Amino acid sequence: MSITISQLSKSFGKQKVLNNISFEIKQGDIVGFLGPNGAGKTTTMKIITGALPYREGSVKVGEWEVKEQPLKTKSLLGYLPEQNPLYAEMYVKEYLLFVASFYGLGKNKNERIDELIDVVGLRPEFKKRIGQLSKGYRQRVGLAQALIHDPKVLILDEPTTGLDPNQLEEIRELIRSLGKNKTVLLSTHILQEIRAICNRVIVINKGEIVADYENLSKINNADKNHFQYEIEFSKAIEMEKLKNLPTIISIKTIHLAHFILLSSSDIRSELFNFAVENENPILTLKPIEKSLEEIFRELTTE
Repeated sequence: MSITISQLSKSFGKQKVLNNISFEIKQGDIVGFLGPNGAGKTTTMKIITGALPYREGSVKVGEWEVKEQPLKTKSLLGYLPEQNPLYAEMYVKEYLLFVASFYGLGKNKNERIDELIDVVGLRPEFKKRIGQLSKGYRQRVGLAQALIHDPKVLILDEPTTGLDPNQLEEIRELIRSLGKNKTVLLSTHILQEIRAICNRVIVINKGEIVADYENLSKINNADKNHFQYEIEFSKAIEMEKLKNLPTIISIKTIHLAHFILLSSSDIRSELFNFAVENENPILTLKPIEKSLEEIFRELTTE
């Protein structure tokens, strides 16, 4: 089940919080929706779930437009908001039965809840009141309520906020497992979550999509104008000779045969030819990749 957003804009009074954004998420994707606080992540998610109205643009879940078929699209979605709206005085199973009543699960609700208690790892705590649970287990209850009607699409807003390291890894593993059979859109401003969970990242800043990396493993190739390499030759070489190579911008010397090169194009073939011409074999040649943190800072700061 896909999510398709096309030319979506949203304003609160005179403040424009989303400006003509477009993207599509396909079934089986676990997509990280990355951006600083106030970038428009939560607003976008609330629009997808039908919690916020919109006038400009199109938002579809599968083939259904959210503003035209709100009940249909809500039946296809599971939503875990950032502020998990749980009733602290209710027991876990009591709360899940309460949620199930909204989806008309009927006779199958007890069976479905028992299944979910195991899926999200609530079995050790399911007889407690929600108010007695740790933050990690409350997040599990939130995930269970989002999954109770077996939705095709999961919308998770900052699902790992406030968790300790053990809880964090458990929730990450759970989301990865759920993503095998569902479409997942996960918002966060924590870069580690993107690396740990997602196979794609969309970056939003000031209400605009500033990057969409469909293959997270290739995110480090995002800068098409600058290429950085570490190169080591078998013996010392004059740096001036390297400077004469086309497209070289700068050279940093590590030692007489070892350099960091910055180029405006991919010059690996030229470097191999250079080594042959100078009878100086290359021992090491590898690209220096930007970290996700560096890319994020470049995209979200002026």
